[in-house]
Amino acid sequence: MTATANCHHASQWARTKIIATVGPACREPAQLRDLVDAGVDIFRLNMAHGGPAEYQPIVERIRQLSREMNEPLAILADLAGPKIRLGEIAGESINCQLGDEFFFVNGDAKEPNELTSTYEPLLRELSAGDLVMLADGTVAMQVEKVEAKRVRLRVVQSGEIRSRQGINLPEVKLSAPAISLEDHEHALWAAKAGIDYISLSFVRSPEDVRQLKNIVRSAGSQAGIVAKIEKREALNRLEEVVLEADAVMVARGDLGVEIDVARVPLEQKRIVGVCQDLQRPSIIATQMLDSMQHSPRPTRAETTDVANAILDGADACMLSGETAIGKYPCEAVKMMNRIAAATEQSMAGRPPRQITRPGEDFVQEITRAVVRGAGTMAHMLCAKLVVVASHSGRTALALSQQRNFVPTIGVSTSDVTLRKMCLYWGVTPLPDAPATNVEQLIRHADQWACENGVAQPGDRLVIVGGSHLAADAPDMVSGVHDIVIVHKVEGAK
Repeated sequence: MTATANCHHASQWARTKIIATVGPACREPAQLRDLVDAGVDIFRLNMAHGGPAEYQPIVERIRQLSREMNEPLAILADLAGPKIRLGEIAGESINCQLGDEFFFVNGDAKEPNELTSTYEPLLRELSAGDLVMLADGTVAMQVEKVEAKRVRLRVVQSGEIRSRQGINLPEVKLSAPAISLEDHEHALWAAKAGIDYISLSFVRSPEDVRQLKNIVRSAGSQAGIVAKIEKREALNRLEEVVLEADAVMVARGDLGVEIDVARVPLEQKRIVGVCQDLQRPSIIATQMLDSMQHSPRPTRAETTDVANAILDGADACMLSGETAIGKYPCEAVKMMNRIAAATEQSMAGRPPRQITRPGEDFVQEITRAVVRGAGTMAHMLCAKLVVVASHSGRTALALSQQRNFVPTIGVSTSDVTLRKMCLYWGVTPLPDAPATNVEQLIRHADQWACENGVAQPGDRLVIVGGSHLAADAPDMVSGVHDIVIVHKVEGAK
């Protein structure tokens, strides 16, 4: 490999990771490459808008691009989950006025005020007083009476509804399985296709996360499982859900319908805080730069939203329609990167964050102490770079969660691990680095840092690894990280 791989990240050093949704606006190889150059770390495939036939060629394009650029790129497959939708509406839309009467019916709608849904048990699971939210929460109806073959509702918040729009049922206990047959099929495809992260929508309990994990592991995949928090039930069991997941997404779209939208900012902060305590990466999603679907510049409120997500402690911010169908996908990524870089400057000089509630299953006790010491040493010595050799990636994640402003390079013998590091705040995965010999690793890091303008002769680097690196091991093994080395940069010889 050349020591200039990943140089676009080295020059910009935005530590917050960027996830871009693939769609008609960015599915071609040249478009994908432009997004990587703009700062994308992870590509999201929205399985609600396509299946394996549509997405397998895109997976292959991303993997080919990764090889050409010699840069790890992660892929996130986002399962649709049990999304309930309206059926077909005559004329495609209805304007719902305050006080209007509507009915949910099974079968076909015969009257203008009759509605149908894709969820067959709906009529049996609604009760008088339940609130039915439509069109992303812009229209609300309250159940007045449940009859034998229909449910009567009254409009309490007016607006327009369209065919196939989503239905949200706050406080209603649904019998729908967390993973539909289609989700199951998509998860198996993602596992076999080597997808790096698989997210589950509408998580209600840790058992939902465990079920998806079992499906994925049964197919021989080590993909990270991302729990999307968008239901009140998940908020009520937040710590259990976070512990079961490998990462968490704050899916603010449906969350803002399932709970009072005024509470979403507070819940976002709480979710990110729990993720930090339990050392799970967090992703903030929905409408982050929404106006950039149509405008080359964001609103002031949107830039503030992205900055606040980073200040809250999010590991990654996600773009949806902005890159999938927007007019300015590259501009949106560049803007998010600029906001992140500017916001992160406020963290410069801060000491590393100390993890007060480390998960017992996360890293071994000695590794935990070494990671804490390495972060403190890098801060105190004004090191230019921390280099961590990590087989599973957990040590790299533990360093990431300290929010040390000193950039971190992650190396591994595992391509899967390198791609997973694409989600870790402040960690740049470096391919083809000698991860099994400490002397070679130091020389490589020295050369890479100088050639990419990260360090110059006389600067200090901090190397974190295990004692097995001291000898030529046939392969790096997962184990204790018990070595911290401070190296003075020598530069070209």
